Amino acid sequence: MDYQATAKAVIAHVGGAGNIDHIEHCSTRLRLTLRDNTRIDQPALAAIPGVLGVRVNVQCQVIIGKDVVEIYDAVKALAAGQPATGSHSEARWAARCVDFVISVFQPLVPAIAGGGVLKSLLILLDLLGWLPRSSDTYKILDNIGSAPLYFLPILVAITTANKLKVNVLVAVSAVSVMVLPMMSKQLAEGITLFSFDLKNIAYASQVFPAILCVLFYSRAERFFNRYSPSALRIFLSPMLSLLVTVPVTLLLLGPLGFELGSGLATVILWLYSKLGFVATALLAGVLPFMVAAGMHKPMIPYVVASMGQFSREMLYLPASLAHNIAEAGACLAIALRSKDKVMKSTALSAGISALCGITEPALYGITLLNKTALYAVIAASVIGGGFLGWMTVEAFALVSPSFASISMFISPTSPWNILYALLGAALAFAISFVATLFFWREKAAQVTDLNHFVTPAEGRLIPLTEVQDDVFSAGIMGDGIAVIPTSGKLFAPANGVISNVFDSGHAVSLLTTQGAEVILHIGIDTIKLNGKGFKPCVFAGQTVQAGDLLVEFDLDAIEAAGFDPVVVMVITNSERFSLTRNTSDTPLTLHSPILTLKESV
Repeated sequence: MDYQATAKAVIAHVGGAGNIDHIEHCSTRLRLTLRDNTRIDQPALAAIPGVLGVRVNVQCQVIIGKDVVEIYDAVKALAAGQPATGSHSEARWAARCVDFVISVFQPLVPAIAGGGVLKSLLILLDLLGWLPRSSDTYKILDNIGSAPLYFLPILVAITTANKLKVNVLVAVSAVSVMVLPMMSKQLAEGITLFSFDLKNIAYASQVFPAILCVLFYSRAERFFNRYSPSALRIFLSPMLSLLVTVPVTLLLLGPLGFELGSGLATVILWLYSKLGFVATALLAGVLPFMVAAGMHKPMIPYVVASMGQFSREMLYLPASLAHNIAEAGACLAIALRSKDKVMKSTALSAGISALCGITEPALYGITLLNKTALYAVIAASVIGGGFLGWMTVEAFALVSPSFASISMFISPTSPWNILYALLGAALAFAISFVATLFFWREKAAQVTDLNHFVTPAEGRLIPLTEVQDDVFSAGIMGDGIAVIPTSGKLFAPANGVISNVFDSGHAVSLLTTQGAEVILHIGIDTIKLNGKGFKPCVFAGQTVQAGDLLVEFDLDAIEAAGFDPVVVMVITNSERFSLTRNTSDTPLTLHSPILTLKESV
């Protein structure tokens, strides 16, 4: 993958670097908080080579897969220093809260996961007798594993300050007071502040007190930055912010945050105690859809709170184990049965990724596209998750559950916990694998000869390289042609099914009967018109014939607004075909042949 080219295309199709407020990533997704989500060109974004899919709800989630870190680095480097442009679009308070939660908690996962898995491996070494718990080496390594969770308030202070765009070091200084050894000792012995008793709370491993502290600090910083004399601001504002924030936190926000975290974990565990294994089974069954939508991340605050309060979690992570391994079973069964080389290799790599806890390649590449495989995954997840819930399997590390990280289920008190985890995972795998193996049927391969395309618009044909947009002209999205239109009508270039009609009406995607994936894009940057001047005449899922009218657009209005009205047609899977273009200078009319595709052998 060309990381720079992909990153450049991503930035272009999310509205430019100026539209990006916050960038982060998880194990497979680039997560972008944008100033205005209406500026996203979703069809073009999804068509970028290397992008597995796009989900836009609170954040713009670009599913990349194993190369997400490299793409994240490239996007961040390209977007660095670019001034913000445009105003923030109005978002519901619930949407803003979800965005805040994901932005604060998602970056914590690698540190917590690394420490948790190390501790679980140490437990295993102790059980095997290879590294006794009493040895100095064990104690030092255990301290390494314990550090991320113990200093969780500090880590939370960093991610919260980054999200709120305040001084990170001063925010960390404010939160650090709560975990100072001397402060902890004084709280335990009993201490007062302004004649008010401070509650004896162990703030280590807590997250919500730190979040509330930094939220309050962000308001204090803005206030004192505004009213401090410029010559004294460099030290006066931080000092006054700390003097106000820390006492308020110790007196009010710290205890409130502690009760909030404890209450969250307690409520979840209460529900689990009432529903029992049914809760784990149901959660495992809906995880394919939660993960596909990216809405599994709001579960992280509960998991982090549970780990901090109880040092274990017994609902979400066991359910995730069942789902992840079920995805692997379905994909590996398809890899075994399929005779199509592309499908076989895709399913094999996706199955291996799922065995390692990364399910997005399996979801977007295999199971969501094959109903039989999806049903097998759901059934296996429900049964496997129900078994894990019935056996009250507990997880002791926050990491994506898989066979690769199975040590996270090693219990320091019960050797049966890891055994039940292995049995539940094996059950989910076996059911998914066998069901898919017996019931999945590969679609009959279509006999492809020549794919004849007619013009998508009347006008003058030009090469794609002449389009005044680097993403199109450089062929980043695929090969194709462009037309300078003389009338405001977009036509279907071939027989097929409409895959998607963009909300603003300026782009349509089409899957032809021969398997060509086509993006039809009207104008450059015309998404900024927000649908003005565009009238879609088709809908997603509609079957069309070559020459059918897809979109009517106001050519004069587009040009009057200062936009280039060029119509671009790109074959996003053009690597499968050899292309022969019409080189005639004759003006294009309806049904004029422009392109012939022949599937590469």
